Amino acid sequence: MTEKLETKKLNVFERYLTIWVALCIVGGIVLGKVAPGVAETLDGMAIVIDGAPVVSIPIAIALFFMMYPIMVKIDFAEVIKAGKSPKPVALTLIVNWCIKPFTMFAIAWFFLGVVFRGYIPGTEIVKDGTEVELYRSYISGAILLGIAPCTAMVLMWGYLSRGNQGHTLVMVAINSLTMLVLYGLLGGWLLGVNEMPVPWETLLLSIGIYVALPLVAGYFSRKWIIAHKGLDWFQAKFLHILTPVSIIALLGTLVLLFSFKGETILANPLTILWIAIPLTIQTILIFAITYALAKLLKFSYEDAAPTAMIGASNHFEVAIATATMLFGLASGAALATVVGVLIEVPLMLLLVKFCLRTQRWFAHN
Repeated sequence: MTEKLETKKLNVFERYLTIWVALCIVGGIVLGKVAPGVAETLDGMAIVIDGAPVVSIPIAIALFFMMYPIMVKIDFAEVIKAGKSPKPVALTLIVNWCIKPFTMFAIAWFFLGVVFRGYIPGTEIVKDGTEVELYRSYISGAILLGIAPCTAMVLMWGYLSRGNQGHTLVMVAINSLTMLVLYGLLGGWLLGVNEMPVPWETLLLSIGIYVALPLVAGYFSRKWIIAHKGLDWFQAKFLHILTPVSIIALLGTLVLLFSFKGETILANPLTILWIAIPLTIQTILIFAITYALAKLLKFSYEDAAPTAMIGASNHFEVAIATATMLFGLASGAALATVVGVLIEVPLMLLLVKFCLRTQRWFAHN
């Protein structure tokens, strides 16, 4: 009964996110058939640097509104409390930045580059005009997911698993700050290993637009609103109105993305399955590694659950934004990041239930 009541804390967009994404796939494919010029026109409204379109203005606006509602929720004052529980913080950082990016690359390369390679034929032209093999583009999307630790939905996963919300908030803040430095460095290096073009200027600009800008906007607007309206009004009114904005912006972006990818999906209907398999394995593996290490290090259940959840889940908003900016809305990399959205909610809810049923494993820690 308690689990049922807690699950209702997810709003209608979060609870049925997988269904909304599936509807966006259908809607995008239909839009691509009925009005194929709509997405191209919107994506063509771009900021041009050195004669080349770099930032699609409509997509940048949509992606900013995906990120801002997440960033404004973060209380960076919580970071100073991290010293009270150094082991959970250290484990989360090690898993997110020293293990997870490399297991994601290895698993994606094995399945998409070896096992399923015969089912992923062809090439595509990415944003800078380079022709790349399609399977490498999908691996690139997986890489961008693997280096983006979750800072949004993980607050809900931690809550539903009855974890230590203070620890979760601290890690959300720390991961957001860490992404400013490591996301570009790790992403650029792993994309290079995958033999993809790495436009470093665009990658750094992507981090600035989709991480730094909403982070700064969220920090200062949060301070201003709380100072003038109070914390209660901020949490009860402002966040209540703002919460659906992120997902609505996400869904709108997905419709445009699938209007480009409709032909690819119709020609290869199992493409989403091929991408989903390594992403699912990666999620379960990272959860298992983190949960086991938390047990070995004698964490309490309240710290172990959110630590494992943070490692397992991905910041798919940043991944989609970066893939779109680096390789284009029509790229296989962008499609792969969307598959991450498709599997995230049902898979994480299963892991929440697993945590709740294994609390006794930590009873004597």
